Amino acid sequence: MHRVPADGIHPVRLSWAQLAEKGEAIPPFEPIATWGGPSGSNHYWSWSPRWEAAAGQALAHLLTASQGEPVEIPGGLTADVFQRALDTLLPGGPPKRRAVLAGPGRPSPEAGADILLVPVHPQTGRTWTPAGPAASAYLVPLPLGVWLSLVSPQPHLPVPASGRIPQDVLRDDPLPLLPNYLFRADRETLQHTLVRLPAVRSPWLRTILDNLTQATSAHLF
Repeated sequence: MHRVPADGIHPVRLSWAQLAEKGEAIPPFEPIATWGGPSGSNHYWSWSPRWEAAAGQALAHLLTASQGEPVEIPGGLTADVFQRALDTLLPGGPPKRRAVLAGPGRPSPEAGADILLVPVHPQTGRTWTPAGPAASAYLVPLPLGVWLSLVSPQPHLPVPASGRIPQDVLRDDPLPLLPNYLFRADRETLQHTLVRLPAVRSPWLRTILDNLTQATSAHLF
């Protein structure tokens, strides 16, 4: 089953500026319901399957853009999603390539950014493209909703943090629930995307693809 426009009705194509302002972000966490367990119906919080799939596709492009060299990812939630996998799958050492978030409504990418994490238009499927010197950077596509959450994270996003609340601070709300495991990109989406990129013919990238099922990367997925 698929949707088709009614005769004479054509959906209005939103501009990138409209999407950046009114687009709907996809939360990185989702409640997962459980049924029939020892404690009855309940739920727990998990990383969003949509994020895991989006990260699998983006990780394939990040590996390709790395050219086999270490890559630095922006801190915060973006690093939680990508940095651990890149550090494991790519050679160690100081980062030689740098990725940044770029897209509509954001400042022009900084000089020296080799890789841009950019949104995909939900209506046209086209990837946002920068102008000027940044146009030569490798573009890593992300679903708009995921990209919006990365560039404008919630003020109180429940991500793991170190330290404890100060002794003289009182809370009247419960602590947010967190997934009990680190983020894992979807392995099948990663492999599906990698084998369709021309760069997979490179020996170094083929080695990464062959090693994805081995124990050295099992904890990533």
